[in-house]
This record gives sequence, structure tokens and C-alpha cells, in this order.
Amino acid sequence: MTDTLPRRAGADEAAPPASAPAASRVDLGDIPVVHTKHWFRWSIGIVVLFIVAQFAWSLVTNQNYEWDVFAHYFLSEPVLQGVGLTLLLTAISASIGFFLGTLLALARLAKSPLLNSAAWLFIWFFRSVPLVVQLVVWYNLGYLYPTLGLGTPFTTDFWIVEFPTVQLISAFAAAILGLSLHQAAYSAEIIRGGLLSVDQGQLEAAAALGIPPRRRLSRIILPQAMRSIVPNATNEVIGLVKGASVVFVIALPEVFYAVQVIFNRNSRVIPLLLVAVVWYTIITTVLSIAQYYIERHYARGAVRVLPPTPLERARHWIAVQWARLGDADTGPPPLVGVDAPVVARATFTGSPSEAKNSGGTGA
Repeated sequence: MTDTLPRRAGADEAAPPASAPAASRVDLGDIPVVHTKHWFRWSIGIVVLFIVAQFAWSLVTNQNYEWDVFAHYFLSEPVLQGVGLTLLLTAISASIGFFLGTLLALARLAKSPLLNSAAWLFIWFFRSVPLVVQLVVWYNLGYLYPTLGLGTPFTTDFWIVEFPTVQLISAFAAAILGLSLHQAAYSAEIIRGGLLSVDQGQLEAAAALGIPPRRRLSRIILPQAMRSIVPNATNEVIGLVKGASVVFVIALPEVFYAVQVIFNRNSRVIPLLLVAVVWYTIITTVLSIAQYYIERHYARGAVRVLPPTPLERARHWIAVQWARLGDADTGPPPLVGVDAPVVARATFTGSPSEAKNSGGTGA
């Protein structure tokens, strides 16, 4: 019998072979990759690099910076004492502020109308009054209450213990009170926002398992909320470092007050202001590095593999550059992380021209 059905032209030629020969397999790793030319990106980068280089050149050549004066006072005793006082004020105020802020946040989330209203009023008042005004009020509290103590309620009969307010609230105590209460109001909203960011189903599941409320908060809710709390909390601590500079209104010798006293004597304003700028930058940099590793710690519950640290990236880059200098066929192992590129080699069955047209660079 003869086949009378029409046959499409070239059908036999278009049919794929049953099995491709081994000689026609092309290693995609051997195909050169032509990268996209990002002309706009490179143009903007060159402009930015030019601006940075111009500014760096002015730092070296402009004599008005007076780097010799900067070097003389950078590690001077008054400045170091001011830096120490700034760090002390920040540490104490941040600790008290976040502790009170946690209590206020829990009170705002409580079902008690009394606790909720009292916490809201505290936050409303201390967020409304500027920090410098609070410091001056606390420092001059003796004009309102000459004495403070314990005794008969609703009277001024302090028969248990009594202190003169001026002696009890010194300049340092006024600074701690003002900074701590101001920080507590802002920290409360940060912590409350972090707690509300956790899915309600987590709390319901923990309650269904019979976990006590305190353990639900400390073991389930708070670790998840920390991913939202840490960035904002670090911003607040950094702001507190710089906000501590306003205590100069009550004559506390923190770092800004120390450089003010010096340049008021010798009129070297710019180099001494640079001293304060560099010290604030160093403190902020250390806090930013701490923030990165704290966020990385609490990210373990959200990602399967932690991203590589900057140090690990630098080591891998050095290993890659070192491997390029040799003739070894294998380079360093790829970085392990959620955002690290994974380079794989694969084979392509077909002709080299088809492999180039496919544009593949790996499996």
C-alpha cells in the first residue's frame, strides 16, 4: 500500500534526532558572555567620583581646615572627658528609656483602660515638649518644689525623709531625667509597632498550646518583633548620642560643650568643630556596625541561610582575584547566602551557533 496522506515539506528534516551525538554537546561555561553596557550608570558614577575626589583634594589643600590644630585637640583631655560623658549619658538614658518604653508599650497594648490611658498621656506629653525645654525644667525644678521627700500624702509634711530639690537634682541628674523620659516616649511607640507587626496567629497558636503569657511574649512574639524594632531603636540611640549635645544648656561638659569652651578661648572654630564631627562619626559608625550584626542575629528566624558578612565578601573577592592570577581550573567555592550568586556549569545539546543564540550562561 502507498501512503496517500499529504506530507509536510521538511518534516523529516525538522524532526529531532533520537539521541544527539556526544560531539555536538557544548559546554556553556566556554561561551563568552557579553555584558550589558550601562552607560548611564557609569556616567553618574564618574560624576560622583569626580565630586568626591574634588572634596578630598580640598581637604588636603585648603589651609583653613588647620589639621595641625585638629590633631592637637582630637585626643586632648577635655575632649576625651567630653566623649566619655556623652557615652555615659547615652548608655544610661538609652537603658532607662527603653526599659520604660517597653513598659509603656505593654500598657498601651493592655486591655485595662486605665493603663492604656495613662501610657498614652505620658507618650503624648513627652513627645510634645522639646527636649531642651525638658532639660531646663528639670534643672530648675527647685523653683516649683523647693523640697522633695516622703511623708503624709497630699501634704508637705515629709516626716520620713526630706531633701532640698537643688541638691537632689543636679545637672547630671537633670540630664538623665530629661533624656530618659524623652527617649521612653519615642521608644514606647517603636516597641509597640514592632509587637503589632507580628502576625496575630502566632499569639493565638501559642495560647492554644497553653504557653503562659509571659513566655509567649519573651520566646515567641518579642524575637520576631525585634527584626522591626532594631533598625528604629538604633536610629533612636544614634539620635540620643547627638541629642546629648543639648545638655550644654545646663553646663554639662559633653564633647560639644568641651570644644565650644576651647574655640571660645583660641578662636579656632573650624578645626575644633571638626573634632566634634569626627568623634560623633566614630560613635555612629560603631553603633551602625552593632546594628548590622544584631539584625543578622534576629534574621535567623526569617531566612534559611544568613547572607555573607562584609568580611566574608571581602575574603571571597580576594580569593577570586588571587585565583585569576594562577592557572587553576577551579576557583574558590561560591559564597553561601540568600543574596550570594550561585554560578553553575551546565551542558547544552546542540550546535555552537544554537548555544550562542540561546544566551545561556549556566543552569
